[in-house]
This record gives sequence, C-alpha cells and structure tokens, in this order.
Amino acid sequence: MAKTSTRSKSSPTFKCSECGWTTIKWVGRCGECQAWGTVEEVGVVSARTVAAAKVAHPAKPIAQIDGSEAAFRPSGVSELDRVLGGGLVPAAAILLAGEPGVGKSTLLLDVAAKAAQTGLRVLYLTGEESAAQVKSRAERINAIADTLYLAAETDLALALGQIQEIDPQLLILDSVQTFSSAEIDGAAGGVSQVREVAASIINAAKTRAMSTIMVGHVTKEGSVAGPRLLEHLVDVVCQFDGEKHSRLRILRALKNRYGATDEVGCFDLNEDGIESLTDPSKLFVTRTRTPVPGTCITVTLEGRRPLVAEVQTLLSRSNAPAARRATSGLDAARAQMVVAVLQARAHMDLSAMDSYIATVGGVKIAEPASDLACALALASSMNEFPLPQDFVAFGEVGLAGEVRQVPEISRRITEAQRLGFSFAMAPATPEPLKNIPDGIRVFQVENIAQALDIAFAQRQKPAR
Repeated sequence: MAKTSTRSKSSPTFKCSECGWTTIKWVGRCGECQAWGTVEEVGVVSARTVAAAKVAHPAKPIAQIDGSEAAFRPSGVSELDRVLGGGLVPAAAILLAGEPGVGKSTLLLDVAAKAAQTGLRVLYLTGEESAAQVKSRAERINAIADTLYLAAETDLALALGQIQEIDPQLLILDSVQTFSSAEIDGAAGGVSQVREVAASIINAAKTRAMSTIMVGHVTKEGSVAGPRLLEHLVDVVCQFDGEKHSRLRILRALKNRYGATDEVGCFDLNEDGIESLTDPSKLFVTRTRTPVPGTCITVTLEGRRPLVAEVQTLLSRSNAPAARRATSGLDAARAQMVVAVLQARAHMDLSAMDSYIATVGGVKIAEPASDLACALALASSMNEFPLPQDFVAFGEVGLAGEVRQVPEISRRITEAQRLGFSFAMAPATPEPLKNIPDGIRVFQVENIAQALDIAFAQRQKPAR
C-alpha cells in the first residue's frame, strides 16, 4: 500500500518580490506578473489573526454625516471640472493616465497654477524632472503662483515629509511609477512599489482632506501600467488622449465616484501651453469661400458632448485591378460598408474608383452616426456637386440602405443650429422631434435613396 506524504508546516515558501505572488517551490518566472528572477525563498507562511481594537470614531447614522466635507471646489480649469463632475473633491484621489508626450505634465502644471490662483495651497511633486526643468516650463506657459510649491523627489518617505511640511489642499504627483519606498523590495515602477506608493499617498489624502492627482504611465496596449489594484484604490480614473500631430487633446473619465463617466473635456495644446476648449468644433470644420464637392458636415457625440466635424471624400479613377479604399479618422470597416451600400442600394458604380475618406483636424469618429455624412460626401464627390455649406447630416446606414436612429438627435440638432447651420438631415423617428430650436430646418429620412434625393435638391453648383 502506497504511503501518502503530507507537507510539513515548516516547508519553505517562495515569494515574488515584485507582486507578492507565492508558491511552494522555486520557479524562475513569476506565475502572476511574469517577471524573471524575482521569486525568492522567504520561509514559512503562517496564519495571522487581528484582535479587535478600540474604535476612535464610532459609526454614525448616515443622516448625521456632514456632506459639506465632500463638496466640489473649482480647480480653475473648466474642462477638467466638467469631466470630474463639478471640480475637485477634498480627499479625492485622481489617477491621470496617458501616452508619453501627450501633455499630461503640462496639463497638471496648468491645473496646479490655476488652482493656486483660486486660493488653494498646491504642492507639485515631480519624480521625472528636476525642479528647474519644471520651473522653465511653468514660465513658458505662465503657470506661476505664490501658493504653488514645487519639489523634486523620488523617495516616498521624503514625499510624505514634504506633504507634512506644506500641508497642501491639492497634491500633484508626477508620476506614481517614479516614486519608491525603501521598506519595499523591488525597483521603482514595480507592482509592489506602485501599490505601496499609491496606498501611502491615498492614505495621506484621506486623513488630510487633500485632493490628489497622480500621473500614471500606460502600457503598449493603452491600459494603466502597474497593478490593477491601483485603479480600484483611486476615486477617479481619467484618460488623456490625443494625436501627436494634432493640437486637440481629449480628457475622459473611465471611473468616477463623484460624477458621470460620459463627459469629455477638450483642450488645445499649443506652443504657449494648454487651453480649455469650450467650443472645439472649430478645429474640425473647414470654411471655404465656395462650396467644394466631396465634403459633408456631421454631428458626433463624445460622451454626452456634441461635436461638429467634417467628413471629406475624394474619388479617382483606379488603375489597379482592385480599387483602393483608404480612410483616416473613421472606422475603415464602416467606410467600406457605406461604399458597398451606395453601390447596391443607390446604384452608384464605385467599383473602378479609388475612394479616400478622411476627417478634418485629426478627429477620430467611432460612432455609426457618421455613416450618412460619409455616404452623402461620397455621392457629392461622384456627381461633382457640392452640398450647401449650412447643411449637416447624421444617421447610421444599414446594409439594407435604411437610415437608422441614433441617440440624442435633438441635442445634435441644437448644436448645429447654435453654430449657424440652417439644414439638418436626421433619421426618421416614430414620434415628432421635441425641443427643436428655431432657425434650422430638419429633414427626416428613412433610407439612403431618400437622403440623396433631398440632399441634392439643395445642392449648389461650384463657381466657375
């Protein structure tokens, strides 16, 4: 009879110094964070119990809690306040992530200066640059304030000491991956170090009612680097996006305990710094003296915010056996689908034509509401007749040629009227549209053939 052996309680345990993953035998690669050479023997894992302690602050009925301590206070940057839900909340921990070079440090330096100018005491801790480098950028973007304090640190203990010395109302940590604690094994930026730094800073924020913004790096896939626990610890997670060749920067809230996550903030990053864009549509529309064939204006939604953007198309005779389909700023698969629908449902022969479809200003349109504008722009280019300059169109085009409904139709029409457009083409709805402003005429269409008939009844011949 075979004997069954049991492992002794004193058997050694191996632990990863980066993420804390444990195993009963040594391995060269951590099974959790996939790091090499970080698994070391630490001894016996013993069970631990914690005795009850005396409560310093007993629980209260929720009706007796003072809610004024969590009231919003303006940061001085309107677009940031829009995304956060109204402003900075005392003791809130905010994580701002974005690709290198997108302008995170410039944005936060501007936020720090604007917040200091409103009367807040602000501490800016930088671990990536020297204090002189940050001062040079602050002078360039005019981000100097008397109550803005600056220090260059990378040690967590020294950072906590700076917080204790200054006692700020707003702390900016740039970035969380560059700070480390001497009490934790592993290099700065490792999973265990990021977890310890974030937990210590958030604990200081909660005990001092200090608003905190931490910069986070991103991976190649675009997600926040470090442990997933980091996103759970903070109250707000924001993503800062933008193309490097474009001035537009968009701030989105991926998680927000104090407000909605469907608001976006728009910023203009230029040589003089970064500015809030209350009306970013001007970056995405080209105004010419005479109408040009192949262009159509659409109204897209970024979160809950309507943005007016221009879709441009160009058709040319193809010399290759297969026509080329090139897109920029639009989903390539949807653009090819629109071309196929025009051929099958509107009887437009595009098989021998190269098609080039792009947006103006580097804006990226992901929602299907741009299908109708793309179809009308292609038809305009094909017939060499421009659409009116005061005309906008939006709606999803189905494979059967139908124009399907999109959300927030009234909001899109209101935005178009505010910007001076006189005609709008929208999907047909079962009930009449409500809250339509005066000064704009709305055409509701059911299919692509009807849309083309109405659009080119309004067409204008190009000037000779």
